[in-house]
Amino acid sequence: MQDRDLAGPGGSALPADLSETCVSLLPAASGPRLSTDIIRSARFVCSGPQAEIAIDTTAFLPPCYPQVQIKYDCLTNHANYRLPLEEIGMTTRRHFLKTGAAAAATGIVFCGCGLQHGANAQQPARQKLPVMIGGKRVKTIDVHAHCQFREAGELFNAGAAASQLVDGRSRSDVAAAAFVEIDKRLAAMDSQAVDMEVLSINPFWYGSERDLAGQIVKLQNEKLVELCAAKPDRFTAFASLTLQAPDLAVQELETAVRKQGLKGAAIGGTVNGEAFSDPKFHPVWAKAEELDVPLFIHPTGIPELAKKLAGNGWLSNTIGYPLETTIALSHLIFEGTFDRFPKLKVIAAHGGGYLPSYADRSDHACLASPKSCNPNIHLKKTPTEYLKQIYFDSLVFTPEAMRHLVAQVGASQVVLGSDTPYPFQLQPVDHIFASESLSDDHKADILGRTAARLLNFTA
Repeated sequence: MQDRDLAGPGGSALPADLSETCVSLLPAASGPRLSTDIIRSARFVCSGPQAEIAIDTTAFLPPCYPQVQIKYDCLTNHANYRLPLEEIGMTTRRHFLKTGAAAAATGIVFCGCGLQHGANAQQPARQKLPVMIGGKRVKTIDVHAHCQFREAGELFNAGAAASQLVDGRSRSDVAAAAFVEIDKRLAAMDSQAVDMEVLSINPFWYGSERDLAGQIVKLQNEKLVELCAAKPDRFTAFASLTLQAPDLAVQELETAVRKQGLKGAAIGGTVNGEAFSDPKFHPVWAKAEELDVPLFIHPTGIPELAKKLAGNGWLSNTIGYPLETTIALSHLIFEGTFDRFPKLKVIAAHGGGYLPSYADRSDHACLASPKSCNPNIHLKKTPTEYLKQIYFDSLVFTPEAMRHLVAQVGASQVVLGSDTPYPFQLQPVDHIFASESLSDDHKADILGRTAARLLNFTA
């Protein structure tokens, strides 16, 4: 028996076309691309002088190559490759380069076989404005919409050297993607069936000293007011806060809501590693409760996990962001913050991270290990019950994930979120319409009515 490495005729490399049946994801242009190296790494056994053996590529290739057919002649050391591109409609890289320039310009490029698989699957109908449910118009309100302002970036860059986010992206690239050109943003919103965006800015100034951070926040809030005033029927916004200086943050929130008309505030997942349950932040939560406005929690990355989350898959974002939100919410629950501020309104990005997916474990933790829990903290409810007072955006991608989220937290606690302009969910309304587990009333609430109540205006 001979143990062989898979190769082409005479041991040559596999043909280049094979690596072109799947293209990499952009904008990470230097990121991973499926190549012949993956296939050459497969090993198999020739048991005697048989003419030909078939190799099941699904055993060692990623799903992008389920139908590549390889046959190996053990006598001649010759591999025959059959790429049934025509039969399965797989988009080759060469074809993409001819036809996908427009998509590349947006920074969105998809694996060809993934596109074909998605096309063959049953897809929800594309929704358009105006959105109608049960014959009634519903104003769709996206609470998870990013923006940035050049002037704030210039202020920050003058006082800081950090050029990279915790999740590995260039700070300038992320900011540039979120600069708002009103006509283009409105066109994108129309294509997504979104009537109104609640704009927010991910905090990048928590590590700056108080005066600089205060200048950045003041400028941003003024710019948000200016932008919203240009199209008040399409934009509103969450204020920025200098949360590392809670006393200043209280003043900023008061000004933002009472004088500037902003609808709450956007905050990170921690403040320089300090959990929101820390008593130093209590005055901010008290002010938000007094003003009856929501706080939108959006993670920014966990520096301590950067090494563990390095490598392929953009795990610092894919795993790190939902994990950060899970930790933030768990601290607010277990440290008694929600008991202290029972009317505090919190909206959690990305469907609340992992907490709703494994919430019941939280109810058993202190029962399983009482010594690991603080005997001086007496929660008024079981941990899972606090989920009924937290709001979660709908950025969970599929009808099944939506069904589970609603089953865990209630339809009344879910609001529309897209993560725009970053291309995580390009049609954020469609999976809600496709959720057969939701009644028309539930869909209308998620799409806009609940957010309208939170933000104190009519949907």
